[in-house]
Parts: sequence; C-alpha cells; structure tokens
Amino acid sequence: MTTEHDTPGHTTTRALVTGANKGIGFETVRQLLGLGWQVWLGARDEELGAKAVAELAPLGDVRLLVVDVTSDQSVEAAVATITEDGGLDVLVNNAGIAGALAAPGETVPTDFIPVYGVNVLGPVRMTHAFLPLLRDSANPRIVNVSSGMGSFGVTTDSGRLESTLYGLVYPSSKSALNMITTMYAKSLPWLKINAVDPGYTATDLNGHNGVQSVETGAVPVVRMASIGTDGPTGTFTGQEGDLPW
Repeated sequence: MTTEHDTPGHTTTRALVTGANKGIGFETVRQLLGLGWQVWLGARDEELGAKAVAELAPLGDVRLLVVDVTSDQSVEAAVATITEDGGLDVLVNNAGIAGALAAPGETVPTDFIPVYGVNVLGPVRMTHAFLPLLRDSANPRIVNVSSGMGSFGVTTDSGRLESTLYGLVYPSSKSALNMITTMYAKSLPWLKINAVDPGYTATDLNGHNGVQSVETGAVPVVRMASIGTDGPTGTFTGQEGDLPW
C-alpha cells in the first residue's frame, strides 16, 4: 500500500480535521503539516481554535475553520468557506465527547443524546455535507476516529484493557460510527473511508488517564489519512493493524 505523500508529482493535499484545537486532533494537524499538507484546523470555539492555529503556524499552511459538527448551519458555512478556497481531499472526523460516565445500570436515555449528537450524527453531517467537494478530489479520503471501546471483539477479549471498562453511551456511539463507516464504504466505491482506533491516549476525554501520548495516538489516524489511491476502504485499524469489529 502506497501513501499519498510518497507518490511522485502530487499536488498539495488539502485536509480538514474536526475537534482539532487540542488532543489527538491537534496532534493530527501537526503531523499532517509535517507532510507538507494544507490543513484546516476545525474547532467549535473560535478563541481556542485561533490559539491552536497560532501555535502550529510556524510548521506550515494551517488555517482556522470554526465549525460545530452538531449544527447544520455551521457545517454549511464550513463547506462554503472551503469551497471558496478551492476544495478538499481528506476529512478527518475527530470531534468527539465521552458524555456521562455512569454505570450501565444507572444510565438513562437522555445520556445518549449529546454523545450521539457529536460522535455519530456529527460525522454523518460532515460526511454528507462534504461529499460533493471530496468527489472532485483525485484521491478522496475520510478517516472516522473511533475507539477500541466500540469493538465487540476488543471489549470481550479478556486480554485487552477495554474488557475491564463499562459504559453504554460512549462505546455504543463508536460501534455505531464503525457501522456507518462500513456502509459508506460499500455504497461509495469512489471514496476511501476507514475507522481508526488511536488507542487509549491521554487526553481531556479520559481525564488524561490514557496510557500513551497524543503523538502516538495520532499515528494511525495520519496513516489512514495519507493512504494512496490503492489504499483500503471500509476497515477498522489501530496502532498495530486491523482490529475486530
């Protein structure tokens, strides 16, 4: 499998990473800039996004895109901005929240609403809105940042840390994202779309209790973002390769 940045004669790749003012999203932008890409840093909060862009600006062509993935109006405005600028090759749906961390027996239906709004409907909203732009790319790619917590195989494997963790909301939202990824892949053969588990990374999402750095967590995301035209689609991968659904 080739990667786009080692393909001779390619033009500058244009990428958008959502939820990128901190954590894995921020580090993904940093690593993509290292490939010489033009990267839109998506952030819901303009002030925090501007601060992140200022920090990364010395590394390359990074641009702020204020976008709330739960808002149709905000996403439509984001599409208009990127359309006017010239187009998009890669969409990284990274924005996500953990939500309420109640035990399964204490979880109520309303706990699901905000988490599914960001983790499931957000990627669907972004994907649907940006498909026309991506169709114009010579090598369109989408990376959905998922989690091992969304894998039936991983969470039932007694040898994995994920098997010791419990929760209804966040894990099921990532399971849904994985299914969405496979359905897009089957129905849109012109597009490369894959789900990625960064691994248990120390971020705000888990109170910085993760066992690896954001630098490590971003690696599989960048790997799938930079696949060539012969790359896979409809896969779920992690640090060491394919993961069970």
